[in-house]
Amino acid sequence: MRQITSINLPTTDYGKVLELQRDLFTGLLNGIQQQYLILCEHLNVYTLGRATDEANILFSDSELEVIGAEKYLIERGGDVTYHGPGQLVGYPLLNLSTFTEDLGWYLRAIEETIITTIANYGITGYRIAGLTGVWVNVNGDDEKICAIGIKASKWCTMHGFALNVNTNLAYFDRIIPCGIGDKRVTSMEKLLGRQIDMQEIQHAYSRAFESVFHVELVNSTDQVSVLESVW
Repeated sequence: MRQITSINLPTTDYGKVLELQRDLFTGLLNGIQQQYLILCEHLNVYTLGRATDEANILFSDSELEVIGAEKYLIERGGDVTYHGPGQLVGYPLLNLSTFTEDLGWYLRAIEETIITTIANYGITGYRIAGLTGVWVNVNGDDEKICAIGIKASKWCTMHGFALNVNTNLAYFDRIIPCGIGDKRVTSMEKLLGRQIDMQEIQHAYSRAFESVFHVELVNSTDQVSVLESVW
């Protein structure tokens, strides 16, 4: 069975993990065979994808320090979104030539890992045609529980997903998340009425990733060096 190196980080500054991603992504493009899944939480940050419409940003740069957040313009697809503590963020750095050379397949597979993960908690997630991500039904309305945005080149991938677990949803009020103004966001905590242990959800996600992608996750044998590189 194909092995993927798992890198599990504590709550980490977005810029540090972005730098790590870019290094690993460059390695993939240059023919390095090792593939990775990074799982972490971030400090408060807004990320702007290539398709970001400035009208979807409802804060000024001067407000960022007040609300304790940063802003990054990055190379993934999609519009503006938020990352922060209590959100499970995952970055698969894969070579799809060893899986299926189909980005549509890849996005649906990432969605399936989330749907499988939250099903363990009695939450039914689903897709909406034309809207990448995972949704749940709340009193008859579609609410987004997981955003997905990727970059791919030569079938190698970076960036990934953000699952709202115990996320402070108030930060989403300062943007139109993913440019979708008529649908709200939610979290597992809000749906279940309780907080979820982040290590527990990280473990549940890892098992779902293994099942959907038919791989074995192996913890990095060099976690100390990885941690030193992002601190």
